[in-house]
Amino acid sequence: MNLNNLNPAPGSLKKAKRIGRGQGSTRGGTSTRGHKGAGSRSGTSVKAGFEGGQMPIQRRVPKFGFKNFNRVAYAPINLGDLQRLVEKFNISSFDHSVFHKHGLIAKTEKVKILAKGTLTAAVNIKAHAVSESAKAAIEAAGGSVTLEALKAEKSA
Repeated sequence: MNLNNLNPAPGSLKKAKRIGRGQGSTRGGTSTRGHKGAGSRSGTSVKAGFEGGQMPIQRRVPKFGFKNFNRVAYAPINLGDLQRLVEKFNISSFDHSVFHKHGLIAKTEKVKILAKGTLTAAVNIKAHAVSESAKAAIEAAGGSVTLEALKAEKSA
């Protein structure tokens, strides 16, 4: 096989419509644009969302709700997840970098420890938030919880 004998697979290429190339092309005359009107002339465009004069969907559907810009979103990590990591990797101390390294969170996410599952190992945890029941379970297993300060994000 050489570069000079490479060809596309049969049927993979389709010939382009050659518009406005005479009556024999079956697309001569009006060149598929119909008769008269703005759409038949060059340089026409339609605004995004325009529906031919009908009330557009973005105006028919009512507005509702709002986004709370003060909301703090946390990535949830359950006690069962922590126990699994302890058993698999023998980890005794958890912080943001450990969670990120094992794929539980993204680099910029804030962490909240939740009480789903059971934790039997004594572990030290550093997180942004902890539920009351999770904190009680961690301390009952002989571990400790330290809360990280939330950094104020700059608003543009």
